[in-house]
Amino acid sequence: MAGGAPAAFEKARPLFEIMGARAVHCGGAGSGQAAKICNNMILGISMIGVCEAFALAGKLGLDPHSLYDVVSSSSGSCWSVNTYCPVPGVGPNSPADHDYRPGFAATLMLKDLDLSQQAAAAVDASTPLGAHAATLFSEFVAQDRESLDFSAILPWLAARRHEP
Repeated sequence: MAGGAPAAFEKARPLFEIMGARAVHCGGAGSGQAAKICNNMILGISMIGVCEAFALAGKLGLDPHSLYDVVSSSSGSCWSVNTYCPVPGVGPNSPADHDYRPGFAATLMLKDLDLSQQAAAAVDASTPLGAHAATLFSEFVAQDRESLDFSAILPWLAARRHEP
């Protein structure tokens, strides 16, 4: 994801393709950063939703493998489940299978969520789920979990009590 003049983007495209599988021109200068902020806000929100569902499933007595089989092939399917499942031993290999050593550190997710909220405030956009995700990750990181992967929010959420 990149921003800038279309001609400059095309000139740099060969370099972008070395850096990643896909290069997307998002618009003028700053648009690539805006796309990254929006994408990572979605990721933070979806990871929390996935973790809440697996935590609830555990408390309801559901086998996490069975839930993965259902969710990964139905309406709950998303990157946070299919590629980066936060449950150890379930789904593809992920940081959860390695004591939540970071692939993407919780501090980086918090930074991106904070950036999304700064951007939302700057343009007067309503992002209540993004704001709540930022609050949850702030609490998570503040409890000496900054060195963990952002998916480690699963055991933290599972240990919390119901909040109406």
